[in-house]
Amino acid sequence: MKIVLNDTFVSAGLYPFGIINPVSSIRVGILTIKEKWERITGHTVFESVESFLNSVNDKNEKPGLLIESNIIPTKSWWQQHNGEITQPGSEIVKSIKHACQIFQLNDWAIRQDYDLITKGRISQLISSTNKTIAPENIFIEEGAKVEHSIINASIGPVYIGKNAEVMEGCMIRGPFAMCEGAVLKMGAKVYGATTLGPYCMGGGEIKNSVLTGYSNKAHDGYLGDSVLGEWCNLGAGTSNSNIKNTAGTVKLWENQTQSYLPVGLKAGLIMGDYSRAAINTSFNTGTVVGICCNVFGEGFPPKFISDFTWGKERYTFAKIVEDINNWKQLKNKTITDKEIIILKNLYNQ
Repeated sequence: MKIVLNDTFVSAGLYPFGIINPVSSIRVGILTIKEKWERITGHTVFESVESFLNSVNDKNEKPGLLIESNIIPTKSWWQQHNGEITQPGSEIVKSIKHACQIFQLNDWAIRQDYDLITKGRISQLISSTNKTIAPENIFIEEGAKVEHSIINASIGPVYIGKNAEVMEGCMIRGPFAMCEGAVLKMGAKVYGATTLGPYCMGGGEIKNSVLTGYSNKAHDGYLGDSVLGEWCNLGAGTSNSNIKNTAGTVKLWENQTQSYLPVGLKAGLIMGDYSRAAINTSFNTGTVVGICCNVFGEGFPPKFISDFTWGKERYTFAKIVEDINNWKQLKNKTITDKEIIILKNLYNQ
């Protein structure tokens, strides 16, 4: 069966995500939404209607299951319904309608993915240089390095991905996930529920946050109740507030309605793909940064920074491409023609 994940009605509410990449590429827990569908169902999964249409010869061919791409499936739901309904309607699946729900659901999602990935498998041995609590809830993939650290998995599982590295002196409290190639720098303090996506770098203090992929929060400073898109970078000393001084309800910018939406007691920084912040940047509670932004300047940045902002000006497109490529080369990647086309179209809108 061919499963097609449909962005049409859900991407606008998830700003600044689901713009450059499909909604199904959003990482919540250990896996992206698309990866969850693939592992749970064992079927071919298309990240969008466009990718499905590009793959078939007969444009009248219908998918076996067309489902909104913000639906997060679970194995128990799939086994219960076996794909016989077009939309999940059970409490055992969840959906993300706003960007803040990525970190709000991350605890639940890490636990779901941990069971999905590790069931029936044996972890690599945990080095005796580490101090662990509830080691039965720690899973280390092949090639990972973990030495001289403290890992408490008594209140949530800890997953260390292939070729990831936890440097000396780190303190980790689950639920926590590091994906392939991620690095946690010396002395980092990590609270659950936190995810470091593939080839991300974490340091300082991190709590209940998701770094989706290839992004860096590598130095001292605090990141809490936050989501960083792909290829983001926070300069040394950068911190965010995640709760108002009044302990009141946090309101987060929603691009779809061009207004601020109440999201609960805690919300930190929501940063779109390819955005960066200068050293010692201080983000107010509930700040949203769009895609391709370079945040710097005196004082607190605005609570909403629109796409393609450079300081207080508009980024020139040639400089956007140059800067993205420079950052990608640091991780042995280069910007692709497809990415340039997508960014150019968005820039001209």
